[in-house]
Amino acid sequence: MAETLSGVIERITFHNLDNGYCVLRVQARGHRDLVTVVGHLSQVIAGEFVEATGEWQTDRQHGQQFKANEIRTTPPHTAAGIAKYLGSGLVKGVGPKYAAKIVEVFGERTLEVIEKSPAFLKEVKGIGPKRIELIRESWKQNQAVHKIMTFLQSFGIGTARAVRIYKQYGESAIEQVRQNPYRLSTDIWGVGFRTADELALKLGIPRDSPKRAQAAVRHILSEGSSNGHVGLPEPLVIEQTVALTQIPNEIIVGAIEDLRITDEIVRDTPAKAGGIFAATSGSGQADSAPGGRGEDYDSLLYLKPLFMAELGVARSVKALRSGEHPLPAVDVEKALGWVEAKMKIEFAERQRDAVRQAVTQKVSVLTGGPGTGKTTIVRAILEIFSAKNLKVGLCAPTGRAAKRLSESTGREARTIHRLLEFDAGIGTFKRSKENPLDLELLVVDETSMLDVVLANQLLRAVPPWACVVLVGDRDQLPSVGAGSVLADLIDSGAVPVVRLMEVHRQASSSWIVRAAHAVNHGDEPESAPPGNGDFYIVEADEPGTVIDRIVTMVKDRIPAKFGLDPFKDVQVLSPMNKSELGVANLNRVLQEALNPPRGPANEVSRFGVTFRQGDKVIQTQNNYQREVFNGDIGRIVAVEQTDQVVAVEFDGRAVEYDFADLDELQLAFATSIHKSQGSEYPAVVIPVHTQHFVMLQRNLLYTGITRGRKLVALVGSKKAVWIAVTRADQSRRFSLLKWRLQQPEAESTG
Repeated sequence: MAETLSGVIERITFHNLDNGYCVLRVQARGHRDLVTVVGHLSQVIAGEFVEATGEWQTDRQHGQQFKANEIRTTPPHTAAGIAKYLGSGLVKGVGPKYAAKIVEVFGERTLEVIEKSPAFLKEVKGIGPKRIELIRESWKQNQAVHKIMTFLQSFGIGTARAVRIYKQYGESAIEQVRQNPYRLSTDIWGVGFRTADELALKLGIPRDSPKRAQAAVRHILSEGSSNGHVGLPEPLVIEQTVALTQIPNEIIVGAIEDLRITDEIVRDTPAKAGGIFAATSGSGQADSAPGGRGEDYDSLLYLKPLFMAELGVARSVKALRSGEHPLPAVDVEKALGWVEAKMKIEFAERQRDAVRQAVTQKVSVLTGGPGTGKTTIVRAILEIFSAKNLKVGLCAPTGRAAKRLSESTGREARTIHRLLEFDAGIGTFKRSKENPLDLELLVVDETSMLDVVLANQLLRAVPPWACVVLVGDRDQLPSVGAGSVLADLIDSGAVPVVRLMEVHRQASSSWIVRAAHAVNHGDEPESAPPGNGDFYIVEADEPGTVIDRIVTMVKDRIPAKFGLDPFKDVQVLSPMNKSELGVANLNRVLQEALNPPRGPANEVSRFGVTFRQGDKVIQTQNNYQREVFNGDIGRIVAVEQTDQVVAVEFDGRAVEYDFADLDELQLAFATSIHKSQGSEYPAVVIPVHTQHFVMLQRNLLYTGITRGRKLVALVGSKKAVWIAVTRADQSRRFSLLKWRLQQPEAESTG
């Protein structure tokens, strides 16, 4: 028979916002000691009055608990309960200290004052207009978010994103979601198609609804772009959409046509006999499609922004190539002799070719592996342009890469986003075709990281009279975003390319450089003699042993032997996110080893992750308002419980995150090799194990090794290293950029 229990929530032991499951410690009527109540609530706050219906059970591990089938909460009515309620973090700007002060003035009327007459809070000592406004807005948001949470949970949907939904849609959130739940998957970061689809079906949208079919097509194309594809073959889109939804083919075909009519997607059918090549890899090879099929396709479907970006890159490259070079008439051979004398160096012939191309061609590509002299050639090009008093600009996709470019050239280098001057107020870049960059030469480093969208934004901002030198290593992993821009430029034949092959004498003494080139040529890397090198292979077969050795190296051995800071200087890079040796688990282990808990005031748990003051974190999406971008690594310098913000320092700049926005961050004691692109660290530690079999491939290991500057250690099995070295990358990216670059004009049927 069901029992009823009521009382005040003293403490929240656990609360999962995804499913509402909670463990509460309650001061219940008729019980002297606190009792444990377990059940489900969309939102729960310490100090609330709770009524629960259920039965008592005895748990072997946790003892006696009240397992609730239904829990209802109401705001507290006593002064003591209200003080606990307000001081629990419910309202921004009100911690335990201010909660006690407010309740002391208003007593049991406190919540009514905050809701209806917050201006009266000025009567409380220490509370000024700014804090009153913060409290008022936070209270209003809480009421709305609670309604959204209750609405979502009534349909069995997790409520962790409720704050984001409110921020996106405001007071009309529930109404808008009811009208079209699929918009959640496109508008709200962290809400996928499956979650939106589950809600839509529960709201009564038919399984074969055109609205559902259109949402599924958009999802398939979006997932494709997340996997690097700019577009996808139409038969593949139809096939995958049918598999996802079980909607008949003819409805999917109709949905595609509807999306084309509304200009949300574009079909492009290049006039090329025999169909188009299936796809290109980051290394530029044409091969089989995803799923292992090697057939050609007649057309690709694109999300409109990606189509416009790909078309824009091709048009920009062709427009730039057609103009006159900004350098005045120059004797190239004489200029080469002059710059060699100035830099006190004699260039190899390929290096001389690279300088010749830069001073005679409007767009050129310089590629090569570590130690081949790319930086030296960039410096030489800059010397020649500067000697003619031409304005030069240097940029790279990430802050770390820009900093390294600046250090190596002695000139200011900026991230592409800062070069293009993003304006958060208008939500776009200030620099564009209409307001081009003020320069005659643009050097772009780490071009292998450029996805098609960012490449388009950059190239359209280059003035017609300028020239561009693109520098990068085509053998690294392709960009995290859609496209293989560097590989497509190289393979198209549309721009001159110089590939540096020779490793120079000074670089050849580095075991890291030797290892990188060995891996790139399909050979197993050789470990340096103990204590006499910068590249080591530490053998360990069991995953637990690999983890133990990584922790010991990061925490103790590397700092002691090399004098490196385990937070600032040492980076663990894993081939995968999941598995025992994946990024997520390594972060948990390293966080406990390097930054253990120091009390609840210094940490906050959100979205399945506990963030602590002192933690190393990585941004997981571009946030133009904060000017923090996907892959940026920072350090948590403060956790403010009262104002509910976490402060993260990125390159000396503090950036604040609301607790509700912490899904933009992940721990970064370990990151994926993909996320490390464009970065360089004094020391890199890479687990390499057969657990990573799916991801083990040559360009992945090569990219990881080339991230280390002073020390690289592979920890794992030699068998796994051998697998990685002998497997060339077979993943392919669908794109028509190479074809567009080869056409007399960028063609499209749209």
